[in-house]
Amino acid sequence: MSEAEHSEATAGPTGPRARGDFTGGVYGSLLAASVVVGAGAAGVFSRVELVVLLVSTAVVFWIAHVHAQLFGARLAQEVLDRRVVLHVCREEWPIVKAAVPPAAAVIVSPLLGLDLLGGAWLALAVAVAGQVGWSAAAARTAGASWRLVIVSAAVNLLLGLLIIVCKIVLRD
Repeated sequence: MSEAEHSEATAGPTGPRARGDFTGGVYGSLLAASVVVGAGAAGVFSRVELVVLLVSTAVVFWIAHVHAQLFGARLAQEVLDRRVVLHVCREEWPIVKAAVPPAAAVIVSPLLGLDLLGGAWLALAVAVAGQVGWSAAAARTAGASWRLVIVSAAVNLLLGLLIIVCKIVLRD
């Protein structure tokens, strides 16, 4: 088997998307941070409501991404069968996975002596940290130099800080 044939055979049923693609994790973390800020701006949510909002929003966006992948880019390129659908579902799952640490932060915040507002701030910090971590992992997995890994992390930190500024401007 030639190198090109091996690459094609290991690319998966849906094309050459890189193994270990962390795009969904970066996006999901940014989404989670935005949900925390939006929830705070919309009023007071209980911890349970915030956790449900974080996870359910991630699931809805995951479904939207799966739909877009299946019926956008891939429909014209290949037959959609069960194998392709499951592959795309797994490929986009990091969007949901990225919501879990901020949701967990909300859940454990009372154990840390934090009130609801403190729990929301903790969830926001965890989401931003996740976003930076996912972006650094993505850059590193793609073979980027350490300099580009740092640039990617810095850009994502800046995006996270912009979300935090929105939270501050919207006055908790």
